[in-house]
Amino acid sequence: MSSSSSSSAHSSSLLGSSSHPLTPYGWDAGWEAEFAPYAAQGLVPGRVVRVDRGQCDTVTAEGVVRADTAFVTPHDPLRVVCTGDWAAVDPDGSPRYVRTYLPRRTAFVRSASSKRSEGQILAANVDHAIVAVSAAVDLDLARVERFLALAWESGAQPVVVLTKADLVADPVTVSHLVQDIESAAPGVPVLPVSSLHGEGLDVLAAVVGGGTAVLLGQSGAGKSTLANALLGEDTMEVQATRDVDGKGRHTTTTRNLLLLPGGGALIDTPGLRGVGLWDAGDGVGQVFAEIEALAAECRFHDCAHESEPGCAVRAALDAGELSERRLESYRKLLRENQRIVAKTDARLRAEIRKEWKRRGAQGRAAMEAKRGRLR
Repeated sequence: MSSSSSSSAHSSSLLGSSSHPLTPYGWDAGWEAEFAPYAAQGLVPGRVVRVDRGQCDTVTAEGVVRADTAFVTPHDPLRVVCTGDWAAVDPDGSPRYVRTYLPRRTAFVRSASSKRSEGQILAANVDHAIVAVSAAVDLDLARVERFLALAWESGAQPVVVLTKADLVADPVTVSHLVQDIESAAPGVPVLPVSSLHGEGLDVLAAVVGGGTAVLLGQSGAGKSTLANALLGEDTMEVQATRDVDGKGRHTTTTRNLLLLPGGGALIDTPGLRGVGLWDAGDGVGQVFAEIEALAAECRFHDCAHESEPGCAVRAALDAGELSERRLESYRKLLRENQRIVAKTDARLRAEIRKEWKRRGAQGRAAMEAKRGRLR
């Protein structure tokens, strides 16, 4: 038997084993079936646990190996190798290469911080997106809604964690913060947690255990402390919270995938100063599901929810059933997402221009009618 045939047979035997070494990292029958053609080529499966400048650390059946990503560096930034990918890696050699990666089940993508029309992929094959929100600073519900839109769009189940609950002296205040977040996060668990005292960690671990979770949030939201608490060890470097404003300094500089002691894996990410949407129309709709349901009852299908007759959204606003803040947040995210999509979608650009012209014509006609009445 040739060395390649031997390697292929060895890979197939590992893949078929119920005690595959990669099972703790999320390997399952579905991934096994996807990988079968690459196993036949003698390649070995591995999960990417860290990416750094054209190289990646990939955990395989033999342990963590350093692999070059030169064969998987397309011009599209959304198709580069990222943390969480399942890769097909050379069985040996120096250097070893990632030859391809399996189609992603989910992908967390944001608009790149550059001015170019590009997306940036933060994590792949994630089951839960943990959005960390600090209880020690003023609550920004619009930012929470923004994170949730991206999380829903990724295909993962969002979870909001109210961190640093120990820094809030009054438990009633914590309860009110949770209620405020729940009002902006329909269908999303909101869990208050004190990483310092361990309160709420068991509930969070039970929610995200068994799959892969990505930890997201602003700089200083307490992500690294939360990651250490979930991991049961000081894996992530943490800098002390400032007494003056309750903020910490973000210390994570790369995205790392680590195993949780109770099962499952966690991807920690650097603090995100900017969280731009990237083709997240469905995610925005999920976050503002009650507004979308109301909009479906408006008299006109293209209702802008401003002064049109028969607007169910305005009726809910006037009745106090919908807040002005939430409606404005919805509008803002819709406009932003539309601009992003229009940059990469010529058909939508044309539709937007057509709509602008239609509304402009309506505005001019209204002005002419008004002038006619005044004469």
